[in-house]
Amino acid sequence: MTDSPLAPAPDSTSFRLAYVPGVTPSKWVRIWEQRLPDVPLRLVQATPGEVCGLLRDGGADAALLRLPVDGEDLSAIPLYEETSVVILPKDHHFAAAEELVPEDLAEELVLHPLDDTLGWEAPPGLPAFQRPETTADAVELVAAGVGLLVAPQSLARLHHRKDLTYRTIDGVPQSRVALSWPRAEEAPDLVEEFIGIVRGRTVNSTRGRRAEAQKGQKAVKAAPKPAKKAAGAKPGRSQKPVKPAKGKGGGAAGRGGKPRRGR
Repeated sequence: MTDSPLAPAPDSTSFRLAYVPGVTPSKWVRIWEQRLPDVPLRLVQATPGEVCGLLRDGGADAALLRLPVDGEDLSAIPLYEETSVVILPKDHHFAAAEELVPEDLAEELVLHPLDDTLGWEAPPGLPAFQRPETTADAVELVAAGVGLLVAPQSLARLHHRKDLTYRTIDGVPQSRVALSWPRAEEAPDLVEEFIGIVRGRTVNSTRGRRAEAQKGQKAVKAAPKPAKKAAGAKPGRSQKPVKPAKGKGGGAAGRGGKPRRGR
């Protein structure tokens, strides 16, 4: 069952989502377009070094980045962990292995770029004389036969080359992808919408503008009709059935007796 879109709002704005290399927001963008077709989602590419500043300066409403975030003025919710791999030349002897461990790299020159996302002080193996500026630079050095590189699998795919391959490595840190936005007492409606999407909330449980609109629609449909008042009923009191009078007198029949004859 597909989500029914809301009618376009007169004051529609765009939602700007920044993302760092290797992170693919396409599946969440598709859901956004189904649920909020009146609000364009604009993607903003950002490097790991500039993405937090982009959020602070108002250049993006939220960002898909790798933890940790820079500073306490940004909120973040972890989404998933990435598999770590060793990027190496195709003719390297490690290419015959299915999986590696840190001890395998003990005698290898392992590059440690300045934009490293694994959060370790130093990778296993022999350190290079100088740290490459970026992961892309480190990949170029691997292709030139100068060392190996441990990185998230998504970055290995992003920087794919015909002369390189990669193998998974166990026992090393893994990068964590998160959704981040400027810290506030309450997240803006559009940010709440995207939080609901990445957390897998259904359209009926999503918070934000859409959910509030749907609640209002349900409230109108479910509004109870006013009850009709019985003639002669006093307000605020429930009506009780009238019991027949007992006894000999009056016009009512007594217990087990017959109606009185008229004179």
